[in-house]
Amino acid sequence: MGSSECRLYPLGERALVLEAEPEAGFVGQRRIWWLAERLRQQEGNGQASAEPALALEEIVPGMNNLTLVFDPEVTSSARLERRLTELWRQGEELDFTPREREIPVHYGSEGGPDLDETARCCGLTPAELVARHSGGDYRVYFLGFQPGFAYLGGLEQALAVPRRREPRLRVPAGSVGIGGAQTGIYPAASPGGWQLIGRTDLVLFDPNRDEPSYLLPGDRVRFIPVGGSPC
Repeated sequence: MGSSECRLYPLGERALVLEAEPEAGFVGQRRIWWLAERLRQQEGNGQASAEPALALEEIVPGMNNLTLVFDPEVTSSARLERRLTELWRQGEELDFTPREREIPVHYGSEGGPDLDETARCCGLTPAELVARHSGGDYRVYFLGFQPGFAYLGGLEQALAVPRRREPRLRVPAGSVGIGGAQTGIYPAASPGGWQLIGRTDLVLFDPNRDEPSYLLPGDRVRFIPVGGSPC
C-alpha cells in the first residue's frame, strides 16, 4: 500500500475515527479489517497481551473507515491516536486473512419472487442469473441498516438492477436480494426495496451467540444454490 497515511478525528468525546485515503480502495479496506481484528484480539487478551488494553467499548469497521468507542476515564484520545497510527503503519507489511463463508440459497419460487423479472432486466434466463450470481466471489465490506446486514462487494456489473419502485412493507428474514450494484441478505424481517431472488435458512444474526453476526467485515462469501432449478 506504499506510504499512504490515515486521517484521525474525534467523534464526540468518546469516539475516534480512522479514515483511509479514498484512493486506497480495496487494499485500504483490507487494512482496516486487519486493524479491527488486531484490536479485538488485543482487547480480548487483556493482561495477557504485550500491549495494555485500550478499554475499547466498540470497534466498528466501515467503508474506508474505522470507528472506535472508548472510555475516556481509562484511555485518553491522544493515547488511542498514537496506538492507531502505530498499528496502521504496521499494516503496510501485514495482510488480512478472510474467513470463508458459504450461504445456501433457495433461488426463485416463494423465496425469490423477483427472480424472473430481475433476469429479464439483465437479459438472462433465471437459470443463467442464478449461475452468475452464485458464481461470484463476494466480500463483506461493512455491516449496517440492521444488525447483521452485510453490504457485499463483488456483484458482477451485468447483474446490477434498480431497486423496486415500491418497497415491500415486509421482507422475510433470510431473503437474498440485489439492490443497484450490491447484493445482500436480510438477517431479520423488515421493510425493504431490493429485488428478491432467493432465500437462505441460515440464521444470520442471533444476539444469544458468542458472535451474534454470522457475517463480519472482511469475510469472503459464496452463495450455494440448493434445491431444484428455478426454471
